[in-house]
This record gives sequence, C-alpha cells and structure tokens, in this order.
Amino acid sequence: MNNKIRVRFAPSPTGHLHIGGLRTVIFNWLLARRNNGKFLLRIEDTDLERSKPEFVDSIVASLKWMGITPDEDIVIQSARVPEHRRIAKELVAQGKAYYCFCTQEQVIERHKKKFGEADIYIKYDGACRERKTTEADLLDPHVIRFALPTNLSSISWKDLVRDDISSETDQLDDFIIIRSDGMSMYNFAVVLDDNYMGITHIIRGEEHVSNTPKQILLYNALDYVLPLFGHVSMILGPSGNKLSKRDGATSVLEYKQMGYMPDALFNYLVRLGWAHGDQEKFSRIELIDLFSIEAVSKKAAIFDQTKLDWLNGVYIRQEAAQDIWKRMVEDIVHPIFKEITWDDTKIYAAIDLYKERVKTLKELAAELLILYGPTVIYVEQDMAQWLTPNTVEPLEAIVEALQNVSEFKSAEINATIKELAKTLNLKLVNLAQPIRLALVGKSSSPGVFELLELVGKEESIKRLKNLIMYLKQ
Repeated sequence: MNNKIRVRFAPSPTGHLHIGGLRTVIFNWLLARRNNGKFLLRIEDTDLERSKPEFVDSIVASLKWMGITPDEDIVIQSARVPEHRRIAKELVAQGKAYYCFCTQEQVIERHKKKFGEADIYIKYDGACRERKTTEADLLDPHVIRFALPTNLSSISWKDLVRDDISSETDQLDDFIIIRSDGMSMYNFAVVLDDNYMGITHIIRGEEHVSNTPKQILLYNALDYVLPLFGHVSMILGPSGNKLSKRDGATSVLEYKQMGYMPDALFNYLVRLGWAHGDQEKFSRIELIDLFSIEAVSKKAAIFDQTKLDWLNGVYIRQEAAQDIWKRMVEDIVHPIFKEITWDDTKIYAAIDLYKERVKTLKELAAELLILYGPTVIYVEQDMAQWLTPNTVEPLEAIVEALQNVSEFKSAEINATIKELAKTLNLKLVNLAQPIRLALVGKSSSPGVFELLELVGKEESIKRLKNLIMYLKQ
C-alpha cells in the first residue's frame, strides 16, 4: 500500500459512539498510521430531525479519550449540501440523472397494479426518466433520481476484507440522490464527500455492502477515482446474536466511566477480528507495525466481557500509581474523589496495594473507598465464617500487641502477629482474617500486614476495637 492513504470515519450524530463504531475507527486509524496516511472525520448530519450537537460532542470526546484525533479539520456534511445540489444538477444536464415528480404513493400504486399486492419490494418504474422538464415544472415538488445505466448486468469489486463481491443490477432502480426537501440522500452525499476529502480506502461495517454498488455507479458517472472498499464483519454477543446493550453494545464514554483503560479497550477491539499469532497484548506501536486490513477476519467476532476485563486488569497492573490516580480522577465519577483526604503518597501506596486485584478503575475506586473508611461495613457471610464470640480474646490480644509496635511497618507488624499466633497457639490465618474484617469488613484483601501499615497504627487499632465492640453486642 502507498503512503498517500486517506481514510475516514463518518458517523451520524444521532447517538453516542458505540463499540462497533469504535472498532471501525481503530481499523481505519491503524491503516492510516501503518502507511503514513491520514485519518479523517466527517459528521454526516443531514438527518436534521435526529442529528444532535450533543452527539457530535460525545463522538469527538470518545475519540479524544481513545487518543484518536483526525489529522485534518472535521468535515460537516450538511455544510456541503449546496455543493451536492449543484453536482446533482450537472448530472441531470449530462443525462445521468433526472427530475422525478412522482409521489411515493403513485410509485407504490403502479407497482402493485403491475406486480400484485404480494410483491413488497417496491422498485421505481422509470416513469419520469424520459419526461421533458421545464423551469415551470421545477416549481412543483420533485426529487432527482440517478439514471441507472442500461448496459450493466452486474457490479463487482475486490473487497479488502471479503475478497470478490458481485451484485446484480436488476436488484436496483433509479434511486433518489436529492430529496424533495433539497437534502442529499446518503449514497450520493457519501460519494461526493469522500471524493472531496480525497478518501482512498473506505473501511466500514458489512451493513454497507448493499450500498457499495450504488456508490460505484455514482463514482463512475461522476468520473471520480474509485476508492478501495473493505467491509468488516459485525461484533456479536456471546449468544451469537447481534450485540445488545446488556452484553457490550454500550457507548464508549460509558466504558470510560466504568473504569476501562483506553489502551486496553483499543487492544481488545483490534483483536476482535484481527490476530497476529496467539499474541493477546500489543502496544499501539506494535499494532501500527503489524496491522493490515487484509488480515481482518471475514467471520463475525464474539464480544467477550471476561476477556476485556482480564486485559484491562493487565493494563492497570502495568501502570504507575500516580498515572492510575490521574486517570481515575479524569475518567470516572465516584464518591471517593470528594471524601478522601489522604496525601498523594498514601493514595499511591493504596493503589499499588490494590491494583493487582481489580479489573477496572471503578473497582479500584470502590476498594479505596472501603479502605479509607471511616465506617467499615461488615460482610455478614465473611463474619459468620471467621468470627465467633471466642474471637474477642484474640482480637484484644492483637490490639495490645500492635500498641507495642514501635515502627508501624509491615515487616515489624508481620513479626509481631506471627509471634502472637505462636503464643496463642493459633494458626496465622485465624488472626489475619479477623484483622482484615476489622480493617475493611471482608475476608478478601491484599496482604494484611501491608494493609495495617497503610491504614496506620491509630486507625487500625480503632477499627479493631470497633469490631470487638460489635462482637460483644
């Protein structure tokens, strides 16, 4: 591939950017970066009723969070509609398009009369194709239709993902390119804008395969250079059905709020339909070096939440605590950011202690909030497993032992508690688990001695005494 590749992502601002769209963005971006090309963004806002400025903002914010920004100014499709109309009129003048005054009701009525009520695939019958149109006629409501070439039986192209594709032209009719309200139809606007932007490779979802024959016809009629097309397969849910909101079809910004790392989500989505051996984790530099659109699978990909969570945990563990904290503050909304008064050193120590155990930054924030306290909420199931009225005496012994620890560091705490276990003739776990329950209310946590050091001597003893009081009630 050459170094003049220009690709684009062209969403309609009728909703937020979702996972499927983001993967298409990533494939386009990697293709451009791999070949020293350009990645561009076009907002297709000609559906005036459904397009909303807030969705434009959401799409741009989603891409920015993912570290993907267009290499040139964003193109707004609605701003180009006057140019679309001008070119449509040129096609009419060349005999490649024509004005049509038929209403939809008239088209349907003629079709039913000719083919019967059972034929639900309505095709335009070309009634206005040979009509001579005057300036006065154009005062009446009308559309502009593309005049389908009569000498073509099929349209074929070499798809970058799906190999050879062919479509019979008898499935097409003289389709509308300008609506009666003067707005461009999708296929016409796409061709004009892609040519205007110099797009060389169109990488998009497989749902657009059916649009490609119409677009190829328009490219040919307009004498534009035909780009290369690549249609990537859908992302399916675990059941094999279309991805639903329940199993992953949520907006990209929701993944941000849920505490996913953008590099982890990027990495995961690339692997949904593309592979390099058995390697699972890639840096962006590696992906730029290795990616090719021809290696994208023709098969639909299955979204696996468990795998995404695992990969996100891998990315969290490799990140420095201060960078994790910065991303948590920027990306997620959580009560801990209003409540916590620890200094940075203590926050970073807590993150380092817990980051090995979480899958998302939101989970991490929840663990830090539990650790911060000050109120410990006990998990009854864990309490029943590890505590009895007889636990009070060992807990009181732990309090006394910790009060005598001069340097409240994990190594000295470790030695103290182990010595106490020998003295009391108890297994270490029978002291460690009650300490955990006192500190964080549950029996699962990082190392209990590191936890004691982090919480601090005064607060640790306070929480142990609170648990003793609880058990005495």
